[in-house]
Amino acid sequence: MSGLLKSRTSTLLLSSRTWVQRSSARCMATSTTQEQPEASSSTQAAPATLENAPNTHFKVTLRRSGISMGDKVKGTLLALGLHRRFQTVYHRHTPEAAGMILKVKELLEVENVPAHMVRSAEEQNRERKAVRGYQVMGNRRNSFMNV
Repeated sequence: MSGLLKSRTSTLLLSSRTWVQRSSARCMATSTTQEQPEASSSTQAAPATLENAPNTHFKVTLRRSGISMGDKVKGTLLALGLHRRFQTVYHRHTPEAAGMILKVKELLEVENVPAHMVRSAEEQNRERKAVRGYQVMGNRRNSFMNV
């Protein structure tokens, strides 16, 4: 009887240990803060650069349409600010944003980006816009009087 109790206890401990390991690994994978190894006294810590900046925002892109989805899914997409396919929006790392993203995760593509990579809608349009195919050299209007 005590052998059965010991095996059951060890199984419970083992299963709870794997649950803790899984949940801690999940937390580590999604945590926004990254632990830095302690620097020795002889080396100085490098200043934070743009490459080392912590991820503070979700870059959310709608990859599949929500037309045939239910009203709750459509409402979630609207709450995220997504109206059309391949539209990209940025949200800060908050529990509310993470919950909405998880609710419609099959339709989205999500990346973690630092704050300096966040673009407004106008900036995104400016980046996509093609360069002019011509250059204005002068104005012929009123040139007759300027001779």
